[in-house]
Amino acid sequence: MAYVINDDCISCGACADECPVGAISEGDGKYVIDAEECISCGACAGVCPVGAPNEE
Repeated sequence: MAYVINDDCISCGACADECPVGAISEGDGKYVIDAEECISCGACAGVCPVGAPNEE
């Protein structure tokens, strides 16, 4: 299942830089993950300083 970024996101961009398929982009107030592009690798969750990305 795809990952989603919760409201704990601080918009640091670490997750977007780490995503191997470029599925993460800056949204309105937080980053968002394109569920169709996400390969559920967990790389974003591994680098997030606040634990915002979670499996849906």
